[in-house]
Amino acid sequence: MSETEELFKAVQLDQNAAESTKPEPEIPQPCLSGADPASTQTPETGEGTPAPASTEAAQGGRWTSAVEQFKLKRFFVLRPGTLDHAIEDIKAVVNPKDDGAVESIWLMAEIDHWNNEKERLVLITENSLLICKYDFIMLNCEQIQRVPLNFVDRITHGTFSFPPRSLLKREGEGVRVFWDRLREPSFTSRWNPLAVDYPYTTLTYHPVRNINDKLARMCEIHTFREQLTAAAQKAHARNPVPGKANGVLVLNQPILIEAYVGLMSVIGNQNKLGYCLARGNIGF
Repeated sequence: MSETEELFKAVQLDQNAAESTKPEPEIPQPCLSGADPASTQTPETGEGTPAPASTEAAQGGRWTSAVEQFKLKRFFVLRPGTLDHAIEDIKAVVNPKDDGAVESIWLMAEIDHWNNEKERLVLITENSLLICKYDFIMLNCEQIQRVPLNFVDRITHGTFSFPPRSLLKREGEGVRVFWDRLREPSFTSRWNPLAVDYPYTTLTYHPVRNINDKLARMCEIHTFREQLTAAAQKAHARNPVPGKANGVLVLNQPILIEAYVGLMSVIGNQNKLGYCLARGNIGF
């Protein structure tokens, strides 16, 4: 038996003995004006003393924080040295002749046209926007999408929205970068979850952005938007594209995701299937 159980039992026995020795029950006295009946308590037991609400809230807050910290530690990008190794690998594939010097590197989540989140490293260079799919488990760059900055013609930022009859929802805000405003996705591409011929990309915050100051800077989409706009404006002035209007149009408006049911995206996003995550041991 634990010390807490023994103490609790001793208190109960003392209370029963005290009650058995009382000659007759006390007559309750009327409550004085201005006194709170709920705050009265007997000196022997101390019953009626409620636990402070602030203490319960603090305990709940600590518990929630501990659970969130446990979930975040599962991301492989947080392993010591992993992010630095990934940055060096990505810098090695940059073509100095075509892309120019690297100006900034960002850790973000890309959202496709079916509302699926995917972990991405994003680079802004002098001439290009590089969106990299990096495997933080195997430390290998699997795919790079290269967008010339002088083709970027529109950048929108704001909260996410869905069609009126959609069953999906997404909190937060993001940035959508367009590089061919005259081309609309085809009907086949809209209904193909694997389509990669969309003339834009949608980026939002990575889940680990609040871990430390370094990650907070690498995941900040507002600073990313400002630097991307400035780099694209310089690229337009340096190398204009014939037949296209030079400059970048920046709009603050809701970002529409044309997905209606998206059962797979709900399952995938809740389980973070688009991230390099420690998922435990699976065996037989």
